[in-house]
Amino acid sequence: MDELINIKNWGFSADGEQKTFLISGPCSAETEGQVVETAMAVAKTGANLFRAGVWKPRTRPNSFEGVGEAAFPWLRTAKQLTGLPICIEIASAKHVELALKNGIDLLWVGARTTVNPFAVQEIADALRGVDVPILVKNPVNPDLELWIGGIERLYQSGLRRIGAVHRGFSVYQKSRYRNEPLWEISTELRRRLPNLSILTDPSHIAGDAALLGEIAQTAFDIGTDGFMFETHCAPAEAWSDAKQQIRPAALTALLAGLQPRAAGSESSDFQQNLATLRQEIDKLDYQSLDLLARRMAIVRQIGEFKSEHNIAIVQMQRWAEIFSSRNQYAENLQIGQAFVADILRAIHKESIQQQTCILQSLVEAVKK
Repeated sequence: MDELINIKNWGFSADGEQKTFLISGPCSAETEGQVVETAMAVAKTGANLFRAGVWKPRTRPNSFEGVGEAAFPWLRTAKQLTGLPICIEIASAKHVELALKNGIDLLWVGARTTVNPFAVQEIADALRGVDVPILVKNPVNPDLELWIGGIERLYQSGLRRIGAVHRGFSVYQKSRYRNEPLWEISTELRRRLPNLSILTDPSHIAGDAALLGEIAQTAFDIGTDGFMFETHCAPAEAWSDAKQQIRPAALTALLAGLQPRAAGSESSDFQQNLATLRQEIDKLDYQSLDLLARRMAIVRQIGEFKSEHNIAIVQMQRWAEIFSSRNQYAENLQIGQAFVADILRAIHKESIQQQTCILQSLVEAVKK
């Protein structure tokens, strides 16, 4: 996707001196007064766009799901009074039609829509031939291919002002965040699509306004292209996601407190020391791969031995013992248990695959 246009060139300049591209506004458009008051405050922060939810996909029925079309006149008023371009979430071709009819400046595809290729394709078809910028939030589940697929569908419809929004992922493990950031996924997205602008949505990652600063700083450190924050003139009174919204003035202070990081250093000492350390990393990586290859060779021997004696491949008692003992050992080495658990699961999965291949090859040999 070489023709993607960087978000800095989408035509949404800001009056302030923000360090990064900024989209800000309430989770939901609730009343005209709430929309206008929040937009006026957001305009003072130097934001590039004002956001507000018109339709709100909720997990459970009988929850507030947005006011719908009634919000469009409020958004037009907010734009007239502040000069801020407006962006909303869309989830269907009908939403696209209404958004364009009402002069919405930027659209975004929400996490619950990105998981559905049929819905994304419907949106892409509705936007064919229309030059409107659009953002694609990551799917709720940690599936990079699904995220890229949504972006590709829009690109194939002719859109070039396409960006992504990292808003975190639902995971079954208990987490201090509403949605686990899993930074490695957004980093891999950047590697796969280097021309794609990627914003970060700390509000949905954190789920708690108290955690927004640390999320934003981490995103800043890894080179996010901008932020989408949920801000509200009276967060405690918000009709949806009250806990994760902050006042626009508080957001200004938060962004001002972010510490910039240099992309590199011209110091010869720094470059030489870094090169030396990276050489050590390279050497250890190859040694680790050699050890894994030796381990898998033994795994295949065990597979043959099990097959000869008609023993099941998966031995749950042995796997539980490995998982527990290695995690305990890693803890003593001050290595994160979650990290080690992921490695052990990956090794176990590959070990099962290796032994399954051994069994299948022996069965095929008997047939011949």
